[in-house]
Amino acid sequence: MVEAYQTIRVRSEGSVCYLQLYRPDAHNTINHKMIHECYEVLALCLERSITVIVLEGLPEVFCLGGDLDSITGSDEERRLHESMPEQLYDLWTLMATGPFITIAHVCGRVNAGGIGFVACCDIVISDSGAQFSLSELLFGLMPACVFPFLTRRTSFQKAHHLTLMTKPISAELAKQWGLVDECESDSLRMLQQYLSRFKKMNKIAISRYKRYISDLTDNIQSAKPLALKANKEVFSDQETIQHIRRYLQTGQFPWE
Repeated sequence: MVEAYQTIRVRSEGSVCYLQLYRPDAHNTINHKMIHECYEVLALCLERSITVIVLEGLPEVFCLGGDLDSITGSDEERRLHESMPEQLYDLWTLMATGPFITIAHVCGRVNAGGIGFVACCDIVISDSGAQFSLSELLFGLMPACVFPFLTRRTSFQKAHHLTLMTKPISAELAKQWGLVDECESDSLRMLQQYLSRFKKMNKIAISRYKRYISDLTDNIQSAKPLALKANKEVFSDQETIQHIRRYLQTGQFPWE
């Protein structure tokens, strides 16, 4: 599985698909195209004998969340942005519940929607230098769509704390909180250890198990309407949009 994409890079090795978020000029931020291309890859994985998906970013940046330029861009960009929250929520849901094992291999900085990509995965392996943050409240926004996925991994209070503090936490602390499963200076070695076991697993068995635990913990689907409603509210606030536009133009935060 080697395809040409604009925002991601993809390769497969046997039953393992490596999906790399790849927008180096935009800090690996999420745009409409990235969501669409990730969907295409997952659709191929559903059709083929893929049992493991490894989600990766860049060495210094895993993903810094949504592309703010699309919020303040042309009418067409804003129209596409309005559909992004639901599409992104559904993408994360498929990664969390689909008939494959999803592994986030994290290096560098992770922020905002990047946390959603991490939290939706079955296993999270982090480089010891990675940092995790939710910066939305600084701009009058909130991690509405991220929160249901994050609280599957951490306690409600830890997700609440990360949201309110808005500052990064270390990979080691993220492991203590449950967001990260393994934290190693040689994260690639740890990833290979996991893959050596996961490659032996049967796709039907994985599918049955994932379906079972999804039915057992149905908080993702039940939270979706509230998450999308909250997301729509903050992105409909024109004062918030003006603050974001000024930040993009001058680097000044809303309170400055």
